[in-house]
Amino acid sequence: MTNAEEVAPYAEGAVFLKEEDIVEGVVVAIEKTALYVDLGESRTGIIYGIEFMNARDVIKRINIGDSISAKVVLRENEEGYVELSLKEARQALMWNDAEAAIKEKRVMDLVVKDANKGGLIIEWQGMAGFLPASQLKEENYPRIEDGDKDKILRELKKLIGKRISVSIISAIPKEGKLIFSEKDSGEKETKEIVMGNYIVGEEVEGTVTGVVDFGIFVKLSDGVEGLVHKSEIDWGLVEDTRSHAKVGDKVHAKIIEVKDGKISLSLKALKENPWKEAAKKYKKGDEVDGVVIKFNKHGALVSIEEGVAGLVHVSDFGDEENLRKTLTLGKIYKFTITLFDPNEERMTLTYGDKKE
Repeated sequence: MTNAEEVAPYAEGAVFLKEEDIVEGVVVAIEKTALYVDLGESRTGIIYGIEFMNARDVIKRINIGDSISAKVVLRENEEGYVELSLKEARQALMWNDAEAAIKEKRVMDLVVKDANKGGLIIEWQGMAGFLPASQLKEENYPRIEDGDKDKILRELKKLIGKRISVSIISAIPKEGKLIFSEKDSGEKETKEIVMGNYIVGEEVEGTVTGVVDFGIFVKLSDGVEGLVHKSEIDWGLVEDTRSHAKVGDKVHAKIIEVKDGKISLSLKALKENPWKEAAKKYKKGDEVDGVVIKFNKHGALVSIEEGVAGLVHVSDFGDEENLRKTLTLGKIYKFTITLFDPNEERMTLTYGDKKE
């Protein structure tokens, strides 16, 4: 180990460095509280004090003769040395690498460290970065219809510990922000082009990729997925979406909407509309037999035939408690049609006597 007294200070006449510069040099001395670096042109750098303490774990692995990079924090101190920071240099180099990664559109396999309601926390070169949920690929995006943040968080937490392919899309050193995306850099543009190939009214073939409470996800092509909402699965009441499809099923559907990069599909649109036949048989004022199939806050939903149902309003019974006492799910009662609009697929009923 070389004594500090033998190390030349910042020599007179040497070109001044700028603060914030990243410099390279050879380690020429290591003491208990300081490290000295030959920067060339008779200039000597020093890492000491708080900078030495901050970098002590790194310094333990450094030997005399090693080349290192450091950041200039003071061009010249009272003793003529260039004060350096090893920790800040490492951070500066990482931010430089982050900028290079953005330009190169570099893809990296990184582990998900944590999750919050907005997305995932990913660590890169010792720095924590953020991957917003909106930047997840479709297979990892939390499919929560009502946008419930607690449900979204539960889905995102399932990704903790998994390794995913990501790229850096934004690096802001001053704010310490590093933003990642799982999507390919050209994915958005490509998807927009592909989306342009799908038009409302078109019939398409696809493969079921997911079945959730609110509907069925169908892959139409690479990177393009459509949703069959629960209400578009069948003309009849759909209580359990999973009884209508499973992952891997091939389905035939009709496109009913293309909006904001999303495709809405319908399975029932390719089936015979029962309301068309019902229009030939029923009219306002008719007495009909109907089966109670569901209760909701507005009243009871009553089916008069497969796929054709109307509402008996709770006001007919005074309150919900009396409605539920009077009507039983699955039983047949007599009702009178008070509104019948097959074009809008709407019908309202009023309660009559129970059918024996």
